[in-house]
Amino acid sequence: MLNFQDLYDDYAIEVYRFAHWLSGDSFEAEDITSETFIRVWVRFSTIRTETLKAYLFAIARNVYLEMLRKRKNQVALNDVYPDPAPELDEMVESQLELLRVRRVLMTLPEIDRAAFLLRVQHELSYAEIARVLELSLTATKVKVHRVRKKLLATRVDKEVY
Repeated sequence: MLNFQDLYDDYAIEVYRFAHWLSGDSFEAEDITSETFIRVWVRFSTIRTETLKAYLFAIARNVYLEMLRKRKNQVALNDVYPDPAPELDEMVESQLELLRVRRVLMTLPEIDRAAFLLRVQHELSYAEIARVLELSLTATKVKVHRVRKKLLATRVDKEVY
């Protein structure tokens, strides 16, 4: 029998990673992860373990989309005192590559980004991804392929210059 602590220990890191890639912000990812597990706790007795990972990702994505809808009514504040220190990830080449990938991913539609992340980062099957995103299997495969193609084209463009 699966208990909540085991569920959290097994999946919290993956849910956080997925939320971080969706939102692009570590604080939002923490909020999304927390909210996901709160919602799971409320409905813990109704969870089917054969679709557990996909179920958690679906909840996390829904929480993210709710945050986006709420954010439409908010206005960004200007930073009066920006941090003058350079970011550490700008000093490491692997981090720069990660940032380039993130920038490309953030320009893509949310559903394309979600499909790609669920496949590559979390190794869900195309069928599970289709179920989470409520798409056909073919549409899911096309979305993942197009994101891969876009990332490859961006990398080739970078190497040419």
